[in-house]
Formats: sequence, structure tokens, C-alpha cells
Amino acid sequence: MTGPYPPQYPPPPDSNLVWAILATVFCCLPLGIVAIVKASQVNTLWYQGYAAEAHRAADEARKWAMWSALSIAILIGLYVLVALVVLLIAGNVLWFH
Repeated sequence: MTGPYPPQYPPPPDSNLVWAILATVFCCLPLGIVAIVKASQVNTLWYQGYAAEAHRAADEARKWAMWSALSIAILIGLYVLVALVVLLIAGNVLWFH
């Protein structure tokens, strides 16, 4: 006797877990941790039948990982800008002596 087949679910959305982990390790730790938490919720929500919530969690994980990467890019840019200003000021001070 064969029973009914189990329901066939499409694959869950990409959780962006790899990007979340990379953002945590190489960029901004607090924002990356939020991205990891959101990414870890995707499969759980998907297999519980909450497809819309799983997609929302995947989108939020991507958003938090992106903000983590952007934050480090902005900080590096500000560091370079401040270093250039300091070098220009130091150069002008030495030039006039």
C-alpha cells in the first residue's frame, strides 16, 4: 500500500548567509550579526509555510549585509580623506617654515 506523496516544495529563497558571514568578518560586526540572524531565519520560515516572511527575511539579510559593507567603505573613505587633509596641512606648515 502506498500513501500519498509528501508535498513538493520549491526551493527556498537564497538566504544570503555567505554574504552575511563575509560582511561580519570583513566589515561591520554589529550589522553583520543582524544579517546572519535574518539569513538563518529564511529556511525555517520557508519550511514552516511562511513563504512571504522567508522572502522578507532573505531581503533583510541582503540589506543588512550591504549596509555592513557600505559602512566599512564609508569609514575607509573618511580615513583616507582625513589622512589627506592632515598631510596637506603638514605639508603647508613645512613649506612656510
